[in-house]
Amino acid sequence: MVLHTKGDNAENATDNTSAESKMNAHGLAHKYGDNVDTDVIIPARYLNTSDFRELAAHCMEDIDKDFVRRVKTGDIIVGKANFGCGSSREHAPIAIKESGISCVIAATFARIFYRNAINIGLPIMECPEAANEISAGDELDVDFESGKITDLTNGKVYTAEPFPEFIRDIINKGGLLNSLKK
Repeated sequence: MVLHTKGDNAENATDNTSAESKMNAHGLAHKYGDNVDTDVIIPARYLNTSDFRELAAHCMEDIDKDFVRRVKTGDIIVGKANFGCGSSREHAPIAIKESGISCVIAATFARIFYRNAINIGLPIMECPEAANEISAGDELDVDFESGKITDLTNGKVYTAEPFPEFIRDIINKGGLLNSLKK
């Protein structure tokens, strides 16, 4: 998995593919409710840029103005049902990934967002129990290979469906296009 290393803002994002970061995530939870749509993940007014850092600088701003100032490398977004609904734009998972988020956990995902996230190498996990019980600011550990989500703040452990090997390969290589390169 490609994790990001950055300072306090998205303009410092770089790739980090060390062996110990593969298929694991660790960070603080940024919690959102049901039906977080792609228009609030990255507002349409910013879709005229192909600069991933610019997209990250505006990630979640219509639902959480302080998100880009609070997010740190490795942090995890937790949403409830139907996360990523709305338009089919790939900009939404790109903005999330480039902001430094290492994983999105939700009760359910909109199917196009789910596929777009995997295509760009953003790990996502469906786990309704975790999505409902994790609180904003909780410290989380995620093991993508086993599907284990550990809330270090309250000690609870949740289990999501782990990624099949072919999806782990896509995510490890930073997305579908990278996984197809020889």
